[in-house]
Amino acid sequence: MKVWWSLVLAACAAARAPETLSESIRIYNDGVRWERFSVAATHVPTAQRSQFVDEADQRAKDLKIADYEVVRVDRAGDAAKVQIKVSWYRDSEGTLRETQAMQTWERQGKNWMIVDEARLRGAEMPGLPESLGMVPEQPSKE
Repeated sequence: MKVWWSLVLAACAAARAPETLSESIRIYNDGVRWERFSVAATHVPTAQRSQFVDEADQRAKDLKIADYEVVRVDRAGDAAKVQIKVSWYRDSEGTLRETQAMQTWERQGKNWMIVDEARLRGAEMPGLPESLGMVPEQPSKE
């Protein structure tokens, strides 16, 4: 019975309209947060999916995402810049950190794909490349 129900759900999902940009952003980032990397990878270009899953799975042994928030979405036709704020910690340290990242999304056919992601500000986060145009943050004067 479970197999039959799974097939029905898969058929319904395939028959529905393509995901919106907002749905794609949520599915990807929820997948990363909850360590469902194969789900997140459905929004990574096909040629990079296997490497994405392998690297994310390796990082997840110590890196834990506590939460994320979509800060801003700037869409221009079939491309979008999405700013997110991620709260995370290393299991080995336990210190909660915050990082903001800029994700670049493109519509490829009927699907939205994340094609780039880089740190915008905040703590350096494992697996998140540095932005080429980033201005280093000034140390706080506390």
